[in-house]
Amino acid sequence: MSRTITILFLGDVIGQSGARAVFATLKGLSKEVRADAVFINGENAAEGFGLTPETAALLFESGAAVITSGNHIWQRKELLPLLDSEPRLLRPANYPGGAPGHGTCTVEVRGSQVCVINLQGRRRMPDTDCPFRKGRELVRAARKETPLIVVDFHAEATDEKEAMGVFLDGEVSAVVGTHTHVMTNDARILPKGTAYITDLGSCGPSESVIGFSPEISIRRALTQLPLRNEVSTNPSVLSGAVFTVEAESGRAVSISAVQRAAAV
Repeated sequence: MSRTITILFLGDVIGQSGARAVFATLKGLSKEVRADAVFINGENAAEGFGLTPETAALLFESGAAVITSGNHIWQRKELLPLLDSEPRLLRPANYPGGAPGHGTCTVEVRGSQVCVINLQGRRRMPDTDCPFRKGRELVRAARKETPLIVVDFHAEATDEKEAMGVFLDGEVSAVVGTHTHVMTNDARILPKGTAYITDLGSCGPSESVIGFSPEISIRRALTQLPLRNEVSTNPSVLSGAVFTVEAESGRAVSISAVQRAAAV
């Protein structure tokens, strides 16, 4: 039987409540699903917008091997030096040249090298270089070193995410979507062997509007006033997916959605 590696990938961490939930719950969840490594999207961990060095340290301490991100990663200026200095902290790789940080890293998992690639969509999102062309370029480079490649595609549009999954099917172990904060019910293995889910959901308040105060969200919809979102104070839940891949070939053998109430 081929040796396998199991990875738990959690969706966007929202606010301090989400970060505390990860800290209190992740080790038990990781043990429960027998994960060999944990990856987390942390771009909303600082009051719902961005990431601070302190919260990044907390997520790493909680068990994250890699932290991915998205369009909100630039909102905390104090994080910019860490984007350059911490190889396991990623920003989307398809930002134009000159942007701080990097969009890929490779970590060792049970004796195998796993490459993580962070990309950002362009539909209803800030302007970036083409994620498809950049993704293909990075995947081709990574496959010279390892067949174990995991892609976090941080995007708004479902069709763009599904297109990326099909585009990279058979070339990477998994394509997981982030950004919308709502878990989708389509975890599956694509025809050529890539694990896929359109959105992992979030690690944050469950009784909320994408993690934020329902009252503010409703008032903004009714009045069209530019009200700033505030993270909901309701109890949090961890959402993501666990997938198992063959260590030698990189092909996925299983994927399932995961959701757990926080231990705090």
